[in-house]
Amino acid sequence: MTDSASPSTLLKNRDRLEARLREIPPEPGVYFMRDANDDILYIGKSKKLRNRVRSYFRQIQDHPPRIELMVHQVADIEFIVTDTEAEALALEANLIKQHQPHFNVLLKDDKKYPYLCVTWSQTYPRIFITRKRRLGNAQDKYYGPYVDVWQLRQTLRLVKRLFPLRQRRKPLFKDRPCLNYEIGRCPGVCQELISPAAYRHTLQKVVMIFQGRTSELIQTLSQQMEAAAEALNFEQAARLRDQIKGLQGLGADQKVALPDDTISRDAIALAADDQCACVQLFQIRSGRLVGRLGFMADVQSGSLGMILQHVLEAHYGSADPVELPTEILVQTDLPETDLLTSYLSQRKGRKVSIVCPQRQLKAELVEMVGRNAQYELARMQKSRDRNIQALQDLATLLDLPDLPHRLECYDISHIQGSDAVASRVVFLDGLPAKQHYRRYKIRNPHVRAGHSDDFASLAEVLHRRFRQYQESPDIPRQGTADWPDLVVIDGGKGQLSAVMTSLTKLEVAEDLQVISLAKQREEIFQPGASHPVPTDAEQPGVQLLRRLRDEAHRFAISFHRQKRLDRMRRSRLDDIPGLGHHRQKELLAAFRSVDYIREASPEQLENVPTIGPHLAQKIYDYFHPA
Repeated sequence: MTDSASPSTLLKNRDRLEARLREIPPEPGVYFMRDANDDILYIGKSKKLRNRVRSYFRQIQDHPPRIELMVHQVADIEFIVTDTEAEALALEANLIKQHQPHFNVLLKDDKKYPYLCVTWSQTYPRIFITRKRRLGNAQDKYYGPYVDVWQLRQTLRLVKRLFPLRQRRKPLFKDRPCLNYEIGRCPGVCQELISPAAYRHTLQKVVMIFQGRTSELIQTLSQQMEAAAEALNFEQAARLRDQIKGLQGLGADQKVALPDDTISRDAIALAADDQCACVQLFQIRSGRLVGRLGFMADVQSGSLGMILQHVLEAHYGSADPVELPTEILVQTDLPETDLLTSYLSQRKGRKVSIVCPQRQLKAELVEMVGRNAQYELARMQKSRDRNIQALQDLATLLDLPDLPHRLECYDISHIQGSDAVASRVVFLDGLPAKQHYRRYKIRNPHVRAGHSDDFASLAEVLHRRFRQYQESPDIPRQGTADWPDLVVIDGGKGQLSAVMTSLTKLEVAEDLQVISLAKQREEIFQPGASHPVPTDAEQPGVQLLRRLRDEAHRFAISFHRQKRLDRMRRSRLDDIPGLGHHRQKELLAAFRSVDYIREASPEQLENVPTIGPHLAQKIYDYFHPA
């Protein structure tokens, strides 16, 4: 790797590096790697801080590419000394969770597996499935990632039938609950018909299911049912009985044959190739398989044992102490088993053992987990090979010099010119990269309701996308992460010609590979060619282009619908300067409709609270222009 260190980094100032290393004590603790902008690059732990930190700056070329890239950016090193290595591990977990350093990311978040999120930060928390694990608020809790998506959805669907939970993100009505309240599916959260404390108490019961504590929840509900029956509260007792019956049906066919089924245990194993490792973790509670979690890790992070160690530290570091199992079965010995055992035992408040079984039923369980990891790895390899094959076919089809890494596709969406928008979707190595998706509102004044112009709209969007390269000629083009290897336009020869005219004016047309994909016959057109490229509709490269085009079409339509819905919900009163939401409510409460407001005189408008003479005249003038 080339030396890309800036003059402010430690690698460029060996004297400052040596002086800083001498200041670090040979004691247990946590160290921080910071860049020139004082951002935290990496947080690590060690029982001897000086030795560990010094190892990063020796024989840099022998480090994995990820670590080598980090070391070239280190501008300062900080540390916190602890009494024991177990304390350092606990502190490291908390700091990583708080700061989320870029180079601490071992587990790849590619939105492959879903999580269950509970927004404890809200007064009435929501519970929902998401593929984005972003800790926007430290109070929100994520469970997973779950491999069996269907089972997760079925479980959540059953839970929402058994327990009255918040069903909607926003209330359907302003002054009354919806049908979910009438049929007992929701406790009336929108109208605050249940206190936040009572609702959170219900949700805490639900969370026990996803913590693997279903048996404990059933026992608690049974005691409450008996107490309700003794108090002659038969309606409440019947409701609890139904909840217990429903919970007993969860995972009834998932019994795992182990003799000591009273022990809470997890089993973890992985399968790896030269690029990534697929990790599977089975959660077994009371002899029942209650969850199957999946992770993907970078194999350059270390040995297989080190990968498992990091996965367990990351997974259990964000779990509640009550969720921790008393026994963890691992596929291979961990490099720091004693340290992790001590840390987990301290968090749980009782002994947690980590075992690498060699025989009998426990070894067979770990082997079963390993087989599942191998199947997942094989599926990933097949998908990866399919993408490479499609990219190779596309490069051959379009006579590209190399395999296209970044593909961009643009599409327009409108209804006869109204609410016209555009979309840009990006595929990296044949896979969607949604962090690079963009949405555009068409600014062309000639594109309006009743008058559409897809040619002009696409030309405008491509001009806005690439005009930075004309305004700043020093910006590098080919070979950079933001420069596309192939631009795809949704349309035919007309759309492609309009786009090329715009790109030629920007002086970037010669550096770009641009094609169009027509919907009707799936024909591919290249600039200057009168006939489409000879293709087979079923060849891998064409299928990849279709996936790219369909994703751009979907993204554009969703934005168009959102914009159209916002326009339909928008009130004419929003266009009156100085008339905010509160004053609009006062006006509507007094006159009942916008039509009556339009017919009112300035004197009548003045009688509304918070509406003064000046604003009343502005409202009247708006509806009665001169």
